[in-house]
Amino acid sequence: MRLWPAAALLLLGCGAAEAPRQPAAPTGYDVLVFTRTEGFRHDSIADGVQAMRELGARDGFAVTATEDPGAFTAESLSRYAAVVFLNTTGDVLDPPQQAAFEGYVRGGGGYVGVHAAADTEYDWPFYGALVGAYFARHPAVQPATVRVSDRSHPATAHLPESWSRVDEWYDFRANPRGTVRVLATLDESTYDGGGMGADHPHAWCHEFAGGRSFYTGAGHTAAAYAEPDFRAHLLGAIQYAAGRTQSRC
Repeated sequence: MRLWPAAALLLLGCGAAEAPRQPAAPTGYDVLVFTRTEGFRHDSIADGVQAMRELGARDGFAVTATEDPGAFTAESLSRYAAVVFLNTTGDVLDPPQQAAFEGYVRGGGGYVGVHAAADTEYDWPFYGALVGAYFARHPAVQPATVRVSDRSHPATAHLPESWSRVDEWYDFRANPRGTVRVLATLDESTYDGGGMGADHPHAWCHEFAGGRSFYTGAGHTAAAYAEPDFRAHLLGAIQYAAGRTQSRC
């Protein structure tokens, strides 16, 4: 039987421990992408996860994608610079898991909510304050124009002032302006069925409870995750939430 040097065995053991995750660059970081659904399930979730993996390969972060709420323990969450709720719906965490996530955020962790992340955990006040607003309703998928009012954030710096695209456009139960930094709004004159009026926030960020939070209402369709501008929007959101930029909200 061939004997391996101790150093080589140690390296092999480390590699085995990392096998489930995408390898990170030496200066990289880790991101948890959570996709559990207890309500409507978006067909685009797999496309979103793939986009996150590709963004990580480009930017040097490792993606762990899971639907398992068991990942929400203090020990597990401590590995991650940011946690992405990607089109989650319904009640996805039990009270101990909620407490672990609250501790993670209070300890300086980052959160990114994508689209239906606002249709999640309606009975958990901490989460509602973290995401910034809860989903209320939406019209049919259609083209609309997003007005980018703040281009000083890494998630919007690349975008034109008028960003026209196709998506499912959320109304929210309350306008989050005043508690968050609104980066972009929907122009309701450019589509049918909007219900929030002249001030319709669509993407925002805020410093919350010691951590960083970013939310975008975009991301319903599979096609969205192939759009270069939307992918760059997500990348900037992750970089901010992970504390990899100088931007503050």
